[in-house]
Amino acid sequence: MKVGFIGLGRMGQNMARRILEAGHDLKGYNRTYEKAEALAPAGATAVRSIADAVSDREVAITMLGGDDDLAQVVEGADGIAANLPRGAIHAGMGTHSVAMSRRAAAIHRDAGQLYVAAPVLGRPDAAAAGELGIVAAGPPDALAACAPLFEAMGRRCFEAGEAPEAAASVKLANNFVLGCAIETMGEAFSLVRRYGVRPETLYDVLTDGVFACTAYKVYGDIIAKEDWDRVGMTAALGLKDANLALAAAEAELVPLPSANVWRDRLLGAIAHGDGERDWAVVAREQARASGLE
Repeated sequence: MKVGFIGLGRMGQNMARRILEAGHDLKGYNRTYEKAEALAPAGATAVRSIADAVSDREVAITMLGGDDDLAQVVEGADGIAANLPRGAIHAGMGTHSVAMSRRAAAIHRDAGQLYVAAPVLGRPDAAAAGELGIVAAGPPDALAACAPLFEAMGRRCFEAGEAPEAAASVKLANNFVLGCAIETMGEAFSLVRRYGVRPETLYDVLTDGVFACTAYKVYGDIIAKEDWDRVGMTAALGLKDANLALAAAEAELVPLPSANVWRDRLLGAIAHGDGERDWAVVAREQARASGLE
């Protein structure tokens, strides 16, 4: 397939490489041109504008940090909607709000294009291995057309229906649960540390029992080793997702009391200068609150 890939950060680089390895024709665009150029040895064509990235493509993929970024690349004379061929597909694979997912779908519908919301589950190492989970929602024919690309990037695609905002809600719910799990681990590690217990001991207990799953193994290890610079997702992006989850909940009058605790720990971590560290750094914020730092 002819693919235009926009947003080549930690996740996007690895996702684009998987698409290239599967034999697809890919043009890459990033605001920092060098990131697009880095894919050239793998067979990508680096371009300097969004229009060049999508004007002759069947599918445009975006992997962007937030709603403002997505709005900027979708709209305007140089944007995706103005340059993607009629009948082509835009797959938005970043984490975006319910409102932005609806807005992107409407813009593309008016332009005679199709929009699929397909946020991913997993860290950059999972993206490199083609082991992402992908939550996809959009028109059935568009989902079917994107299937070979999703297969190249992920281990499984979870179809969430035709409304793009449905996929957004699933991704936000998933990040809410994961974020709260990380925050709770931070509390637990602080508790045992106050009793002189080595963090590695609690880590072994958690991951040898009922919590023997990827979330606790990966983030528990980061917390036990205080390896905050092993970044998969930053605290700043975690705060963005916490706010999006709370906004989605408020729109439907769904209380999320745990999300407020998670958000406050992220705010504290960012206030202490840890915004670009892995979002597991909320455990450091808990340690500060517990008199351990």
